[in-house]
This record gives sequence, structure tokens and C-alpha cells, in this order.
Amino acid sequence: MRKPIDYVLLHGGVQGGWVWDEAVAALRLQAPNEVGRTLALDIPGCGAKRGRATGTLGLDEIAGELVADIAAAGIGDAVLVGHSQAGTVLPRLLELRPDLFRQAIYISCIAPLPGQTVANYRDPASASASAPPRPPPPSAEALREMVRPMFCSDMSPAQADAFVAKLGTDAWPPQSYTALDWRYDHLGATPASYFVCLRDAVVTAAWQEVFAERLRASRLVRLDSGHQVMNTRPHALAEALRCEARAVDA
Repeated sequence: MRKPIDYVLLHGGVQGGWVWDEAVAALRLQAPNEVGRTLALDIPGCGAKRGRATGTLGLDEIAGELVADIAAAGIGDAVLVGHSQAGTVLPRLLELRPDLFRQAIYISCIAPLPGQTVANYRDPASASASAPPRPPPPSAEALREMVRPMFCSDMSPAQADAFVAKLGTDAWPPQSYTALDWRYDHLGATPASYFVCLRDAVVTAAWQEVFAERLRASRLVRLDSGHQVMNTRPHALAEALRCEARAVDA
């Protein structure tokens, strides 16, 4: 009998570890004996870490804290899963403690070029030695209306209402939006897959394939979903995660 596989999951921008609840439930329902421990991490300022002062935290400090959270949970040899903006942090986790992870799975993750911020990754001419100041964050209500067409493109109106109602209280540290130092040269030693969400209204499928190459993902998996696949198609995502985890052992 195979040893159960542990999963460590990291959310994207303006969300928290709560976003994985449906996908984790699907994993356990599909394969209760195959899935080991699951740890949904929270970026400082998000989920269980809401309300923290995060103004001085850079990406290296964020990654160091998350590695400490994983170590404190006693998890190792895990599948590391990230969504969207988590693509800016997973490479640092793999740099700090590659021994903790058996593989990495990127879901519609972004991966800016060095010199670009997470906001201007689409503009190759934007790379510069400094980042412009980030404008003040929008109100919770304005944020919900701004992200509704991006995050909820494949949700029913009722699903979209329920999802956006959860937004507005999770905030990544400000420096994560002005960071310019992205490191990818160390990637490749840990097996990696990239899940392309074909109906994503935030990061187009074409851009996702660019990022997959940048993140050294050797396998592409295409899912017929929008950006929030873990919420709209949790069982399809869980099945894909399990298949990729088994592929490493094949």
C-alpha cells in the first residue's frame, strides 16, 4: 500500500487559505486512504493571519515564515500547490527548503520577469530598477466589484455572490506588489507541473503557458475552468492533483 501523500497549498491574491476548503474536501472524499495531511497556508495578512502589520515584510521574509509553518506542522515530502499570485512565492519556498517537497504544482500562477511587478508582467518594456508606488488598496466593496468579472467568469450569479462576499479582508503585504527580484534559475530539480485554466479571465491561457516554461514545469495539464478552479470544479482539480502526485512515483 502506498504511503499517503501530504499536500501544502498556497492561495493567491486577496484570498486566504480558506479558498482551498472545497478542493481539500474533494481530495479526501475521492481518496481517503491516499491523501495524507493537508496544510492550507496563509500569507501574512490573510486568513488566520488577518490584521497583522505587514508593511515591512518582503518576499524572503514571507517565504521564511511559510517554511516555518510547514516545518511546525511536521510535514515533509509534500506536494506543494500554488494558485495565481502564489507563483511569486513557491520558487522561494523551493529555494529555501527543497527537501520538504516531492513536487510542485502551479495553478494559473504568474511568474514575472526580473524587474517587473506582479501588476505589469504583461509589459516587457516595464522592467526597471525601481517599482512605482502602489496606490492605496480599494475598499472591500470596490474590490468585490473589481474582481467579480475576473474571478467569477464561470460561476452562476449565486455562486459569484457567495464567493465575492468572502473577499475584502485578506491582504498580501504591500511589498509583494512592488517586488522586482524574481529567481527561477534554481527551479527544475523538483518535478513541477502547471495547470492551465482554459477559461481564466485573469491570466490568459497563452500567458499561463509562458509562465509554465518560466517556472520550469515539465508537465502541462489543461482544465476547462475559470480562475477559481478550486471553487468551481473542486473534484476535477482534486482528481488532477492526485494524478500528478501519482505520476511522480511512476
